[in-house]
Amino acid sequence: MDLLNQLILLGAVLFLISILASALSPRVGMPLLLVFLLVGMLGGEEGLGGIAYDDVQSALFLGTLALAVILFDGGLRTDIHNFRVGLRPALVLASVGVVITAGICGALVAWLLDLSWAEGMLVGAIVGSTDAAAVFSVLNMQGLALKARVGATLEIESGLNDPMAIFLTITMVEFIRMGGTGLDWAMGLTFFWQMGVGALVGIVGGRVLAWGVTKLELSPGLYPLLALFGGLSIFGLAAVVQSSGFLAVYMAGLMVGNRVSRGLYNIQRFHDGIAWLAQISLFLMLGLLVTPSELISYAPSGFLIGLLLILVARPIAVTVSLIPFQFSWRESLFISWVGLRGAVPIVLAMFPWVAGLEHWPFFFNIAFFIVIVSLVLQGWTVAPLARWLKVEVPTSSSRVQRVELGVPGQADYEFVGYKLLEDSPAIRSGLDRLPTNLDAQVICVLRDSEPVRELEGCQLAVGDHVYLLAAVVALPGLDKWLVGEPEPDRLTAQAFFGEFVVSPRAKLRDLSEVYGFEVPEHMANWSIGRYIYSRYKKPVVGDRVDLGHVEFIVLNMQDAKVTKVSLKLHH
Repeated sequence: MDLLNQLILLGAVLFLISILASALSPRVGMPLLLVFLLVGMLGGEEGLGGIAYDDVQSALFLGTLALAVILFDGGLRTDIHNFRVGLRPALVLASVGVVITAGICGALVAWLLDLSWAEGMLVGAIVGSTDAAAVFSVLNMQGLALKARVGATLEIESGLNDPMAIFLTITMVEFIRMGGTGLDWAMGLTFFWQMGVGALVGIVGGRVLAWGVTKLELSPGLYPLLALFGGLSIFGLAAVVQSSGFLAVYMAGLMVGNRVSRGLYNIQRFHDGIAWLAQISLFLMLGLLVTPSELISYAPSGFLIGLLLILVARPIAVTVSLIPFQFSWRESLFISWVGLRGAVPIVLAMFPWVAGLEHWPFFFNIAFFIVIVSLVLQGWTVAPLARWLKVEVPTSSSRVQRVELGVPGQADYEFVGYKLLEDSPAIRSGLDRLPTNLDAQVICVLRDSEPVRELEGCQLAVGDHVYLLAAVVALPGLDKWLVGEPEPDRLTAQAFFGEFVVSPRAKLRDLSEVYGFEVPEHMANWSIGRYIYSRYKKPVVGDRVDLGHVEFIVLNMQDAKVTKVSLKLHH
């Protein structure tokens, strides 16, 4: 009993240290997942905790479960509109891109380290995919608002590429285990079965789960649990029929997140905590599993392979994969750099361990060291690179506080609350100026923890809490009216978009006479919108096109159409 109590205490302390370290991480710029990994190593057999943990079977089970939870949470937060923008390039990156990355990395590893081609390809397969947990964590913790095309492509790619990496890893493990035989055309059919059936199970199961969340009458606290265990059931069902559970659970999260309105915020908030728990547990466990003294002996090889992966294999794969799509060199460079490796390569490196391959310590320790290199080198530089490459855009709104009380059986309205800051437009306009086109009604205003008795003619003040009954569709409008969080100087609308707003219907010839730039004769009668669409088939906010010393920037989109364009002069 004493041993059990000691384990509970030690485990709780490790989690507390990890959580408290998250407050320090943004100040020093250290990727948070690296902090969790280091805390786990600190508690391991050669650290202060002295915990000897080497049960690879339980580690693989816990790692798979944690990844399923993280992918479901990622799907919940993926906007379907952004999904459509980034789906095609993400699919190519998650399939062709992973194969190219694994092939190039594997060939270079086999050549430089004098391995067999099969062992080299196994290393490439293990580290060939980006990691959803790492990408979601770094983008969220850095507070980056990326251009829709870039952000959607990265998030969807990281959610979809695990099945390809798993398939390649299992294929190479079986090939090596069977002594160089076992590769045949049937494996191709197996891959298409895994992808096709996995996607189908995820979409159908996600729709059924969304219907259940919307229609069933439950206690408000049970809806997040229904979503969680419904998602895990979909993962398990897909895995039982020998298809991709990871793809299924991501698609299920996407369906629920975009088809549920009632209680969605509570579900997302609950799953945000569960996803953090899964990430902390996963990286703490991986930190406990590794032996630092053994890891050091693999450091030179791991560092070399990490650099080859980051600087050679990933950029080539991204460049080739994005050729059919209209990505600028800045966007392609950023996407190639944000190919972070996290828990997935380490979990995949357990497959040779479980299969009993002779050189499993090499595969495991190399993958572990590559993850450290990726988190340090790439994770530390994501935000500065996004600003340098101009793929970060100003946020349209920022919810300082939103409280969803959740009314059972009510799918159209929610109680929401906001805390007003200095720059809130509502403070300047007053409570009586609530936009009439918003389906919302003010219920209560709290000032200094006391309700304001007379709402009519009430002048709002900084620090007030405003609570409303609002339709779900009115929430974006309420955000704009009630929230006024200032942007950093680098992201003010004027600094980013320029000083002049013009209609996309304006003629290039007319503007050239005002601003003194030259227009090719065949484009004289073109509108700005036509010129933008000649460069981008599916433009997004933040897309830029140059014409002489003038730059046109997409300022606003509505129903996938450009509605506002800003004009920026370069002197």
